[in-house]
Amino acid sequence: MKTIVDATNVLNQGLAAIRTEFQVDASFPPEVLAAAQQAAARVPSAHADRTASPFVTLDPATSTDLDQAFCIEPSGHDLLLHYAIADVGWFVDDGGLIDVEAWRRGETLYLPDGKANLYPPVLSERAASLLPDGPRPAIVLTVRVDPGGAGRLDGVERAIIRSRAKLAYDTVRPSDLPASFAELARRVQAAEAQRGAARVDPPEQEVTARPDGRFELAFRPRLSSEADNAALSLVANLAVADMLQAHGTGLFRVMAEPEEKAVQRLRISAKGLGVAWPDAMSLEDFERALVPDDPRQAALMLAIRRAGPGASYAPWRAGAKPWHAAMAATYAHATAPLRRLADRYVLRAVLEIANGRPVPAVAAQAFEALPAVMDRADSIAGRIERAVIDLAEAVLLSGKEGSLFRAVVTEADERGGKVQLCDYPVVARLSAKGLTPGAVIDMRLAAVDQLRRTLTFERAEAAAA
Repeated sequence: MKTIVDATNVLNQGLAAIRTEFQVDASFPPEVLAAAQQAAARVPSAHADRTASPFVTLDPATSTDLDQAFCIEPSGHDLLLHYAIADVGWFVDDGGLIDVEAWRRGETLYLPDGKANLYPPVLSERAASLLPDGPRPAIVLTVRVDPGGAGRLDGVERAIIRSRAKLAYDTVRPSDLPASFAELARRVQAAEAQRGAARVDPPEQEVTARPDGRFELAFRPRLSSEADNAALSLVANLAVADMLQAHGTGLFRVMAEPEEKAVQRLRISAKGLGVAWPDAMSLEDFERALVPDDPRQAALMLAIRRAGPGASYAPWRAGAKPWHAAMAATYAHATAPLRRLADRYVLRAVLEIANGRPVPAVAAQAFEALPAVMDRADSIAGRIERAVIDLAEAVLLSGKEGSLFRAVVTEADERGGKVQLCDYPVVARLSAKGLTPGAVIDMRLAAVDQLRRTLTFERAEAAAA
């Protein structure tokens, strides 16, 4: 982790420039805000009363757009996960002002100094958010998780819930959580390993604001509380996907297997980094054995993530089985409707199916149109994230021109390659011939352009691995 000293306020100016460049609109048109204000006053009338159930939420401490709350109870050898998802659809009229604006945005966009919400804050951070300050409408997915970690939907209903606590990843204690929380997460994670899933989360390169107004650039490994909480979303999304697939409808998250050439390049990287990868071990098993606390293994985890083809959305098609290679399963997004447009329609479909009703035509039509909308939104979010990191790296290394840096080559092509600096959380591009993935090299920082968010490195003498 490195603190960014930004005496001339370049970072804040750069973030403002990124917002302009990518047309990040944190505000909403007055008519949309007015419609949201009216929608927030709606009193639910089609919801069961589940306020007696001990739901809690678990999120980053500063989050106010809370999509999920949960409680867990035993049922013989199974565990019942009651997973309450914010009922955004209760507040949003099809074709109305809020709906049209959400289709324009696609998803919430995040920057270190704020975000651009998918829905107006009066909904996404108040009336529809599962905060512990009063009853909230939700769609409750009841997922039965067997001892082997497989889940299926036992029921879906609209319900009023009341969260008992807003728990945070970095401060939560086991005693704050339902008694079976850790066991449920263990079951789901064991099932992942059993089916050969490769959902391994490398440390994230991120920029965060500090209370003193400065920023930090860091590789942040996922906390165990985050991983366990993600298991709840995972088993719910898998169960939703199974129900949609069985009924011949839905929208799925799909991803292809990495190409064999990419796997061979990764084996070379592992050898260069000094990380043992037995010939007989698959990429999936190898990934699960890596630990983010080791800098070389963390660099390799990032290389594996970049080697994949990326995920996209696809509607159900007769005769085709949607597949997510990293999950090793059929998978759907349903558990973050405050932040992703597609989830609202997936929830709507599964609510009807589970209760013996046909999927509304508006949802079926949305499944055909959503892939283009969501892929565009995902692309913009990814480009913004990379631009923010490029900016932070430029500010962090400004004034160090002429200095030598040791780095590991993580990717190489005919034009050069990508390198991971050994002493800074920085991933950079190096234009140089003869780079070999896994090689440890020395580079000289030739130039920093904070306005263009670029670092220019030159190859120095070769370094011993």
